Amino acid sequence: MQFLFPTFLWSLLAIGVPIAIHLFNFRRTRRVYFSNVKLLKTVEMETSSFRRLKQYLILAARVLAIAALALAFAQPFLPSKNKAGINRQGVTSMYVDNSFSMQNEQDGQRYLDIATTKLGQLLGLFRNATAMQLITNDFGSQEQALSPADRLRDRLTTIKMAATPRTLANVYKRQVNLLASHAGSGKNQLFWFSDFQKSTAGDLAKLQIDSTNRLFVVPVQANATQNVFVDSVWLNTPFVREFQNNILYVKVSNSGNNDVKNLVVKLFLDDVQVATAPVNLSVRGSAAAAFNFNIRGKGFKRGKITFDDQPITFDNDYFFVLNASPTIRVLHLYGASTPTPYVEKVFDNDSLFALQSINANNADVGLLKNTDLAVLENLSNVEGALRGELENFVKNGGSLLVIPPATPDLNAYANFLTALGINGLATRTEQTASPLPLANPDRSSPFFSDVFEQSVRQENIDMPTAAPVWQWQANGTRLLSLRSGDVFLTQSAVARGKVYVLASPLQAQYGNFAQNALFVPTFYKIAAQSVREQRTGYSFSENNLVLTVPDAPKNAIYKLKRGKLELIPVQRLNGNQLVLELPKSNQLSSDQELEAGYYELQNDNKTLQLLALNQDRRESQMDYYSADELRQVFKNQPNVAIFDNLNDADFVKEFEQQNFGKSLWKYFLMAALLFLLLEILVARFVK
Repeated sequence: MQFLFPTFLWSLLAIGVPIAIHLFNFRRTRRVYFSNVKLLKTVEMETSSFRRLKQYLILAARVLAIAALALAFAQPFLPSKNKAGINRQGVTSMYVDNSFSMQNEQDGQRYLDIATTKLGQLLGLFRNATAMQLITNDFGSQEQALSPADRLRDRLTTIKMAATPRTLANVYKRQVNLLASHAGSGKNQLFWFSDFQKSTAGDLAKLQIDSTNRLFVVPVQANATQNVFVDSVWLNTPFVREFQNNILYVKVSNSGNNDVKNLVVKLFLDDVQVATAPVNLSVRGSAAAAFNFNIRGKGFKRGKITFDDQPITFDNDYFFVLNASPTIRVLHLYGASTPTPYVEKVFDNDSLFALQSINANNADVGLLKNTDLAVLENLSNVEGALRGELENFVKNGGSLLVIPPATPDLNAYANFLTALGINGLATRTEQTASPLPLANPDRSSPFFSDVFEQSVRQENIDMPTAAPVWQWQANGTRLLSLRSGDVFLTQSAVARGKVYVLASPLQAQYGNFAQNALFVPTFYKIAAQSVREQRTGYSFSENNLVLTVPDAPKNAIYKLKRGKLELIPVQRLNGNQLVLELPKSNQLSSDQELEAGYYELQNDNKTLQLLALNQDRRESQMDYYSADELRQVFKNQPNVAIFDNLNDADFVKEFEQQNFGKSLWKYFLMAALLFLLLEILVARFVK
């Protein structure tokens, strides 16, 4: 037998009090004289003997009652079967996984409710402990302090689902930090109550538990049930135009072990259902659904993909934002005294474009900061400040179209284009008296995917002619070529931007490309692909959001707003690139909560953009570590104990027998009460 609080054994000295009372009885007796005392002496001898026996019985009852009470406070127990079991004098840290995957159900009960119920029963074993900690995925400030078991039991009813999943390495690190600041007199013990989802648990093979601590891994026996979630959403074109047919593609995945038949996926725009599509999903399979829709009005549109899927519901909605008919800003820089009219005719007659046509000699290079597509036409050379700004413009995501002059400065252009990854610029070695015809474009190319009608046969296309003035190595995508095989128009990716190079000027003596029907859709596509793609949706798991903010003032403070919630995240502004750091749940106040939905990006109470934020889709993966897999992971760490089944009704009893031993304090308390009752009975009825 061992004692949890052996210092209480010093209270056994209190048994000296009743012994002293019985040994030193200071009550004085009064003698009474009789004429004949023979009979009285006989009675006195018999009465004293019986009184002495009664006093001894009372003394024994009092001594045993005090001794039993002292032993009860010392909390004796029989050692556990597991010699490395619980040390109740150390700090006890308990982690409850409250991520969204814990809303899965078994027999109609959520995994989180199962875990908190068993944890509440387990806290009954620590009823007198004061050095306890309860942490969740919230990592809140109130979880840092030590609390008694009763207070932790009250907190169990307030645990809610958290949007931030935590790796077990981060959980262990947080527990160890607390243990380091509250070092107890004995070894410490840690508990993990979780479904141990593989997609969020992290690399457990690298997790080493300090040998001075004891870890108890308590998995909720989760099964890979059905769960459907939206994997991604994308458009068939870089932008959405109003009053035109647009196509939205949605990839839906099934992470469960059952086939899903005829799941109805719905598309909402501005809270109005505009389309539906049924999908069939095989086990661990995916499928793509296409939605055709039209939009009226420009600006941001609130989109949502939704379906009905039980029991995991946090990922049944996917929020996204569409920017309808965004204005494409085109800056036309020309070198001649007057430009050719072709560029202006393409971009100046459509409200989709905002065109500025300026002589390059008088242009302000600062205009490039608010430009999507820059068109250089008939510039004899590109040097100085203009060259540096154009290089930065392309690297920061802008698109550049270079239309050569009749007699370009080859060295200046070669150096400029080489800096943008386009090599081998040279004057054409073959000079032709008349322009050459262009070859038919590859209609399977994404660039020309929606330019030609499917019914038009390639041999019937009326292709233009061109007389190139230079040639180069087609390292990028060859969009148009001469029938001789030489390049005419190429597209090259440079950092985040694109560079288009044309082989001939637009004047009539260099061909009829500018007058051909192919000219307008080609330039439209170049402009359309110059739109800096705005993501339709973001995830809370992303550390940084990179946004483009035009006309960004210095020292501007941007905030995110959703209803009454206003957040000012950590932010960095580099030119027109805004980087926002999304706050984690432990960085929010108690009245703030990040929910999936739409958030307005504001500056000076003016809404600049609309963002859609969704929960982390990693938790949609229904793969879990089994108890056997966890044993295999921690097989070389004897201080880690893995339990098989949290749902077992005898879990707490089995845990107590294995790790606490047999507690005896209640029996000694009952014995103390029994001896006190015995004392009362002896004093009352023994005459």
